[in-house]
Amino acid sequence: MKTGLTKREKTTEISFDERRPIITVCTYNTNLKNRLTTYAERFPNHCRLIDDDGLGCLIFEIEKGRFCFRLTAPYSEERQKSASESAKKNGVGGHKGVQSPEGGI
Repeated sequence: MKTGLTKREKTTEISFDERRPIITVCTYNTNLKNRLTTYAERFPNHCRLIDDDGLGCLIFEIEKGRFCFRLTAPYSEERQKSASESAKKNGVGGHKGVQSPEGGI
């Protein structure tokens, strides 16, 4: 969808305060919009679409206990090497004829 906005302007804003039990998510991110839309359809008592600006931004309200931020520690070099070797062995990442995200083989 052409919105006239740059990627820098297509932000995701997540806001909440300690008083209300609701988180507001305003996003242009297609993956997040799809996930929240599906969730809102499945669980309308916990999440709902409250606005569509017509320019690609959707705004949702979701219960605090239903939305989380996941923080992950970086892999050690040993863990990175192990994961890389495992991926190569199992044909992940463009090896063994599997198409890579860039479209190559």
